[in-house]
Amino acid sequence: MTTRALSFNAAAAQYAANRPSYPPLLLDALEELAGRPLKNAQVADVGAGTGIATSLLHARGAKVTAVEPGDGMAAEFRRNNPGIPLVRGDGNNLPLATASADFITYAQAWHWTDPAKAGPEARRVLREGGALALWWNISDHSAEWVAAQDARLHDFFKPDSSDLFRPHNGEGEQRGGHPGTDVSGLDFTDRRIPHTRKVPLATHLANLGSHSAFLVLGEARTRRFLAREHDVLSELFPDGTVEERYVVHLKLALN
Repeated sequence: MTTRALSFNAAAAQYAANRPSYPPLLLDALEELAGRPLKNAQVADVGAGTGIATSLLHARGAKVTAVEPGDGMAAEFRRNNPGIPLVRGDGNNLPLATASADFITYAQAWHWTDPAKAGPEARRVLREGGALALWWNISDHSAEWVAAQDARLHDFFKPDSSDLFRPHNGEGEQRGGHPGTDVSGLDFTDRRIPHTRKVPLATHLANLGSHSAFLVLGEARTRRFLAREHDVLSELFPDGTVEERYVVHLKLALN
């Protein structure tokens, strides 16, 4: 795995505490597009991380198994979700039986795979008619302050690498788009679901700092950027509460 992918293991608690979740409408869309309920469905949540999406699938009644390669993320997952099965592995070589899943889900995780390997693996593990669902929380640039913050991020990282904070280059998270999802034999349907959350400014900054671009950058430079960002956002949100705005980009295909 890449250095960026492995960087989350040392920051798993920060990730779990500060990352946004997903709206109930996302799970409604999964069921609608798949043509079946999540309740009692066999679901593999791949790249489960600390379990943000896994816990929602479990609460909807799915019989979900998490798949996670990282030591730190897996440990945090077990602390947060002691009743949900977890197996160690990744999407390129799924540790799951053939034709054993009704859904395979990737929440903020498909971009860490090699699609040429992960696609055939997903099709192997899915039952006939099963659904492969990929989604990302993307920053909603229709909000002026979000677009301005992204511009500051790109300006900040540009001297080192213009790609360091580009999601499609390794981290399709809140800050922008996602990589291609071409999987031989599968046709994806897209759905976009807006949502917001109101959080303390400190939570917003900790969320930002939990992205791999910052995790590999180093503590001193990360601290300097976040301190400047604190000053900017304190003027925009004088009550100390930030309304983060997202659009979940969902792509789902039937096997």
